[in-house]
Amino acid sequence: MNTRAVAAFVLLDVVVNGQSLTRALLKATSKLSDVKDQGLLKEICYGTLRWYFQLDAIARRLLNKPLKAKDQDIRLLILIGLYQLNYLSIPAHAVLSETVEATKDLKKDWARGFVNAVLRNFQRTFQRDPQCSFHPNPRPNNVDETSEWLDPNNVENHAHPDWLVREIKSAWPQSWQAILQANNSRPPMSIRVNALKYNRASYLKKLSEHDLEASALVYSQYGITLKEPLLVDSIPEFRGGAVSVQDEAAQLAADLLQVDAGFRVLDACAAPGGKTCHILECTPDLKKLIALDIDESRLEQISENLDRLQLNDLQLAMLIQGDASDAENKWWDRKLFDRILLDAPCSATGVIRRHPDIKVLRRAEDIDNLVAVQAAMLAALWPLLKPGGKLLYATCSVLPQENHKQLQLFLHQHTDAKEDLIDADWGHRQNVGRQILPGENAMDGFYFARIEKIALK
Repeated sequence: MNTRAVAAFVLLDVVVNGQSLTRALLKATSKLSDVKDQGLLKEICYGTLRWYFQLDAIARRLLNKPLKAKDQDIRLLILIGLYQLNYLSIPAHAVLSETVEATKDLKKDWARGFVNAVLRNFQRTFQRDPQCSFHPNPRPNNVDETSEWLDPNNVENHAHPDWLVREIKSAWPQSWQAILQANNSRPPMSIRVNALKYNRASYLKKLSEHDLEASALVYSQYGITLKEPLLVDSIPEFRGGAVSVQDEAAQLAADLLQVDAGFRVLDACAAPGGKTCHILECTPDLKKLIALDIDESRLEQISENLDRLQLNDLQLAMLIQGDASDAENKWWDRKLFDRILLDAPCSATGVIRRHPDIKVLRRAEDIDNLVAVQAAMLAALWPLLKPGGKLLYATCSVLPQENHKQLQLFLHQHTDAKEDLIDADWGHRQNVGRQILPGENAMDGFYFARIEKIALK
């Protein structure tokens, strides 16, 4: 099947049907047998969604009138063609030929001439007109060039929805443009060394023996960044549990939780299990770790990760399906926890560079709903913590209403709670907690706050 046609089906699932890019790609990749075609499919889908709002603006200028709802696959195919012409090094004649040919697999032969004409019009009008508001071949990974290309008065050029630009600009008036640029960049590939198998220095040596360039991360003692992204099966001993793929910001959670031997720990909203596994790697002598998630299928992902990392052998993790926001805590065994990690559901506005579909799928009205869910989870989980115990609240959001404002309200409402200050040289100190902005020290956008339970007299 034509790779561009498969990409159009994937984007249709995301843009029209509201499915996540990860899930849509998983379903579609099997349609392509060649590994190179699968790689190109991923590149096209991620790239088109990364620049969706810009490409859509260009397409609207090129089209005389909007396409009908039944022809959204053709509109998305045009965006796919625009992305290739403007951002990839594939020869233009090959882009045009393959993209036009995709109309056959979409069963819309009538669109062959139409798609060809629109893409050729783009070549004539936008790529050759120096006065055009869209920079020819902007190449987003070049920071200097991108900063010249970005027009602060043209929201289309930021490739973000209007509402999100307003939210980020309001929250971070001095940093909003840098955040948007980071969101449009390609993320580095960072891995976490399994401390039960290797120390970081010995694993770096192993990478070097395989002629793979890598360097130690700055803030995570377990972290390594690869010079070039790899398929996971190309990473030495990945299947044997030597390492996991995880951004440095997410790697900070295990240390911030301050787990010790004999502790009883809850990882709420645990799937897919990266932090669950990291806690066990760092503290194999804790008493018990309960990994809670509302989605049974996502609990299977945790189990698979525990198996790959050979952590099920420790017999310390218990996977439970349950709702962390349920005030009755029906899943709970009535034994208090020494530590609780709440990696709360959020807008994910700090990890857009890894999940560009967030730009398309997230809506302004989602934020208030997420804030309400986060508050409910905090309220439901707090009674499960021992006096003297600590709760680590984390999100991958950059929006203050999900982060320090959420925690300010929680502390105001709970006299038995106090902030346990995070002493660190990463991120930005907030009224409560610390915020990492996307791209800072090559990390994803993350927020952390640590709260201690006071024993009331």
